[in-house]
Amino acid sequence: MRRLMLCLLPLALLLSGCNSGYDFMETKSLPKARFHDTKPQDFGADHPQLRPIHGIDISKWQGDIDWRTVKSSGVAFAFIKATEGKDRVDAKFDEYSSEARAAGIPSAPYHFYYFCSSADEQADWFIRNVPKSAMILPPVLDVEWNAESKTCRLRPDAVTVRAELKRFMDRLEAYYHMRPIIYTSVDFHRDNLVGYFKDYHFWVRSVAKHPGVTYADRRWAFWQYTSTGVIPGIKGPTDINVFAGNEKNWQNWVAAVTKLRNS
Repeated sequence: MRRLMLCLLPLALLLSGCNSGYDFMETKSLPKARFHDTKPQDFGADHPQLRPIHGIDISKWQGDIDWRTVKSSGVAFAFIKATEGKDRVDAKFDEYSSEARAAGIPSAPYHFYYFCSSADEQADWFIRNVPKSAMILPPVLDVEWNAESKTCRLRPDAVTVRAELKRFMDRLEAYYHMRPIIYTSVDFHRDNLVGYFKDYHFWVRSVAKHPGVTYADRRWAFWQYTSTGVIPGIKGPTDINVFAGNEKNWQNWVAAVTKLRNS
């Protein structure tokens, strides 16, 4: 029972202090545009730039990164690609994880899931390549349909998808002592996840509309709102994300997952 309570603690802390709507009393005085976007979208009054906690997600394609500059620009967290399927490691993962930590940016490694490999094969691969020391924030499971893949375009039925994802996440939670975050896209969520995994944090992609529209019944913790952002210290377009809560919520959540990691 104690283990279960520890697993749910970060979720309880987050949801007790915020929701997927805006607190305009807290956000109205913030800058209208925290980061430049080469193709900005009109999200209406609930614009993500009003959120206080912003982060990035990156892979080897970002090349060399000046992490000190990234930190000073206002980036509060980073999701870093670690593995893919059962046999691929991102070439920049170790470097990015080490340099993000040195710059004082908490990071989380993410795994891109392939449905042509089993949940256990992929969990084994992730655990083999991601040391516990790299797990500052909880691990992330990236699940989306990959229609352009040259190696795996398999689309199992929804029941099979959910069973595989649960097995993979159970393996990671048992090993790292932190419940994984689920990253997903609008179509994959619609096809497989609506109404499920309510006790997990969700990181949702929604670059054209507010997630209140595209994920109407899903409480989200992180929102990827653009893939065309401009981050000082990174060359080229970068994905930018916001955390659902305020600064105090963020601090409480990071402190809670740190306790889980050290338990």
